[in-house]
Amino acid sequence: MADRVTVIGWDGSPLTTAARSALSAATLVAGAGHHLALPEIPPTAERVRLGSVDLAARRIAGHRGTAVVLADGDPGFFGVVRTLRAPQHGLEVEVVPAVSSVAAAFARAGMPWDDAQVVVAHTRTLRRAVNVCRAHPKVAVLTSPGAGPAELALLLDDVHRTFVICEELGTEREQVTVLTSDKVADHTWRDPNVVIVIGGTAATQGGGGWLMGRDPGSVRGWGLPAHTYGGDLGTGESDGLRSAQLARLGPRSGDLVWDIGCGAGALAVEAARFGAAVIAVDEDPAACARTEAAARHFGVQVQTVAGRAPHVLERLPEPDVVRVGGGGAAVVTACADRRPERIVAHATTRDEAEAIGGALKEGGYVVECALLQSVDLDPGTWTERDRSVVFLLSGHRPAPSP
Repeated sequence: MADRVTVIGWDGSPLTTAARSALSAATLVAGAGHHLALPEIPPTAERVRLGSVDLAARRIAGHRGTAVVLADGDPGFFGVVRTLRAPQHGLEVEVVPAVSSVAAAFARAGMPWDDAQVVVAHTRTLRRAVNVCRAHPKVAVLTSPGAGPAELALLLDDVHRTFVICEELGTEREQVTVLTSDKVADHTWRDPNVVIVIGGTAATQGGGGWLMGRDPGSVRGWGLPAHTYGGDLGTGESDGLRSAQLARLGPRSGDLVWDIGCGAGALAVEAARFGAAVIAVDEDPAACARTEAAARHFGVQVQTVAGRAPHVLERLPEPDVVRVGGGGAAVVTACADRRPERIVAHATTRDEAEAIGGALKEGGYVVECALLQSVDLDPGTWTERDRSVVFLLSGHRPAPSP
């Protein structure tokens, strides 16, 4: 094992005294190509190109001597320190930090970033990073080859955003470009880069922020009553049914939710408040307008699509979870064909429930059905004011066999 491992962050500025001292004593130096070209590296030191950090960590663990790892920005912020300190490598490291590339990007843009979401986009996480950009008004994306500005813009499709693209921060080739998302895919971008994605409706906050990222807002709870959304929502959007549907869907950051038959937008808004990206679909333009108004009221992002399911679903991006609020078994079948992780629907008759359950089972889902009955009572007289009885159907894809 290396006698000493020092991780040095580099933001393009001259190396600090501590960084130069660590490099002068190094017998192994790992880093990207532009790091390994630094004149401070001893000519006798072994040079390791930092492609896979895991492979480099194993190399360092087997090295007898003093190792230095060079990384762009702050190596403790979505950086190499986490991998080097993983239990399987057994490395204890000293860190010489630098300004993170995210902080530098927002500084170049002249913007605060305590209210921003920060995500890392690899080819395997690109879709989830895009969903965060759909769901939040300010997102910094640390990109990688194959998951850069062009790919982000293409997957955002018709969601309009402004991109601040910061290429090779801290180097002589540094460049900052501001473009609307529809123009980004027309260019070739240099790695490494940080993309700030801005747009949509931000939640209103009084005074300074108190929490990094998204403020949870002033409204407490989910399954809110009908008057919160402007009046009668109907059986399919009752607060009890909505709460049960949300519990089974489990929307979260990085997810894309389809809400088909969105009505007044109650479920769409509450799913967005969990941090998920939401596409709300309804054939009635008035329902889409009500959903957009509810989203503005709660300060969340919801994209509405006016059209009749299942045909309108063909051009939508792949969902993670789906609520079918209308359309019955035919729409459930179309959703199952897109293979989301979970689907929920409801029915008012047993025949309809059996048809929906059959569609879910045919699509490869494990099906659950519950008969929900809720009774609204007047607490003054303890008499019944309203009664709702509905079938709740949910399907989840079984875990793959080991």
